Amino acid sequence: MGMFLFLLGLITGLLMMNIKNPKMGLAAHLEGVMNGTFLIAVGLIWNELKLNSKLKSVAYGTLVYGTFVNWFVTLLSAWFGTSKMTPLSGQGFVGTDLQENIVQVGFITVGLTMLFSVIVMTYGLRGKILATENRLAI
Repeated sequence: MGMFLFLLGLITGLLMMNIKNPKMGLAAHLEGVMNGTFLIAVGLIWNELKLNSKLKSVAYGTLVYGTFVNWFVTLLSAWFGTSKMTPLSGQGFVGTDLQENIVQVGFITVGLTMLFSVIVMTYGLRGKILATENRLAI
């Protein structure tokens, strides 16, 4: 999944100058590349998480949702030319009320799901940091 999102980010970089707001297109490119890299890194620690299978499944789903929808909503914002949720990158652009609302809901849900996912993963890594510090102290 991470490598596929990374690829989508690279492709977005090729297309960003043909989008209504190229600055947001650049942001979408970076979201794809960075979130793809993040998913790859999460894959490296996934088996270290001390979570029950249900919570692990929910964390996986929210991670996939958050990373892919972050890229997609940022790309939509670039395509629509919205600025309500991205006033710096969207300066000088205004989308329709519907477009602005779609992007707003997208970014809010991304923020909530990613916050949840990272909190769950941090909890799932409990004990790992202390064990590493103890090994270093010896």
